[in-house]
Amino acid sequence: MEHASTLLIRVKNAFMMVAEKPQAESSSRLPRRFGKYTLLDTLGKGGMAEILLAREQTNLGATRLLVIKQILPELAENPAFADVLIREGKLAARLTHANVVQVTDLGRYEGKLFLAMEYVEGFDLNELLRRCSKSKIALPVEFALLIVAETLRALDYAHRRTDDEGNPLGLVHRDVSPSNVLVSFEGEVKLCDFGIAHANEAARDVAGEQIQGKAGYMSPEQAHGEPLDARADVFSAGVILWELLAGRRYYRPAEGQPMIALARSAPEQPLPERGLAHEDALRGLVARALRPRREERYPSAQAMLRELETLMVQAGLVANPLRFGSWLREHFAEETLERRRARERALRALDTGPPVVITPLPPTVAPEELPPPSSTGSAVPPPAMPLASVPSPGFPRWGLVVVGVVVVLLLGALAFR
Repeated sequence: MEHASTLLIRVKNAFMMVAEKPQAESSSRLPRRFGKYTLLDTLGKGGMAEILLAREQTNLGATRLLVIKQILPELAENPAFADVLIREGKLAARLTHANVVQVTDLGRYEGKLFLAMEYVEGFDLNELLRRCSKSKIALPVEFALLIVAETLRALDYAHRRTDDEGNPLGLVHRDVSPSNVLVSFEGEVKLCDFGIAHANEAARDVAGEQIQGKAGYMSPEQAHGEPLDARADVFSAGVILWELLAGRRYYRPAEGQPMIALARSAPEQPLPERGLAHEDALRGLVARALRPRREERYPSAQAMLRELETLMVQAGLVANPLRFGSWLREHFAEETLERRRARERALRALDTGPPVVITPLPPTVAPEELPPPSSTGSAVPPPAMPLASVPSPGFPRWGLVVVGVVVVLLLGALAFR
C-alpha cells in the first residue's frame, strides 16, 4: 500500500508538471491558456492585431469557439488608441444582429489588450475572391448582390442603434472593406470590427501601409479627415458592390501615386457593362452610392438597401443564405472541413490531457525478502498493513465477558447448595 500510494503521488505530480508547463513556455506556443480562454490556433496577423482561434469552457463543461484579437503592443500602449478602442468596443458589444459579428468580451490579460468575438466558420470576402480567382470559379451575380445587401442590413441596424434612453449611438463603421465582411458555410454574411477603425484614427503611429490598404474603400470625406456619418459607410459599400460586379479594383493608382490621394479626389468610374437584366438601373444605383459629395448619395444604408432589393426582384437575381451556403460548401468546403476535423482531434486530445510517462518507484521491501510465488501462480499478496491499523488477533473481547458471567453464575449456584 505504501508503494501504491507513493506511485499515485508520482503520477499526480507528473500530470501537474505537464499541465503547468505551457504557462512557463513562450507565449507563442499553442495551445495555451489566456485568462478564461484556451488559445488553439493562429488565424492571421494584421497591422493592428493578432487573430487567434480560442475555446471558452464553463464550469459545467459547455464549450464554444471564439476569436480573440490581441492588439499589437505598439498600439495597445498608445493611450489614444486604447481609450478609443475601449469606448468603441463597449458600444460594439451592444450590437446583436444576425449580420453583425458579436463582441463578447473586452479586456486586458497579462498586459495584452484584447477583444473576444463570435467565430464565423468560413472566409472573409477577400479570401473568398482569392479562392474564386485561384479556382477559376466566377462568383454568381445574385450572390454578389446578396453579400452587399446583407452588409447594408448590418450597417442599417448599427446606424439606427440607440442607448437605453433612446438616444442614437451615432455608430459609423469606418472600415467597410472585404476583409471585414465574413461569409460562413451556412451562407451567412456578417460584418465585423465596428469601432476598431475609429481607434486606428485616434492613434498617431499606425503603419503607413495599413492606411494605404484601407484607403481603397474610404469615402472622400474620411480620406480628408472630416467628421463622418452613415453616408461614409454607404460609399464603402458602394465600392464593394462595384468591385464584385466589375471583377477588379475600383481605384487604380498610377505608379508612385498614394492610394490615399486617389481616395481624396474620388474620381467617378462607371460600372462596366455585363449584359445583365436591368443593368442601367443597377449602374445608376452603384453610381449614386459612389457620389464624391455625400449630399448626393443615398441618405442611409436603409435607403440603398431598399432600392437594391427592389432591383434584385425585378432582375430575377434574388438569392438566399441557403443557396449561397450550398454553393460555398460545394466549391470550397473540403479544405476547411479537414481543418475542422484536425481541430476537433486536437480538442479531444486536449480534453483527455497530456500523456504521462510513469517511472515506477523501487519497492519498499527488498526483493530477497519478498515471499516466493504461490504454487498456483497467483500474484504475491500485498504487504501487511501497519500493525497500528490492524486489530489484535486472538479471543474476542465479548467472549471473555460471557465466560466471566458463566463463572459467576456457577459460583452462586454452588453457594446455595
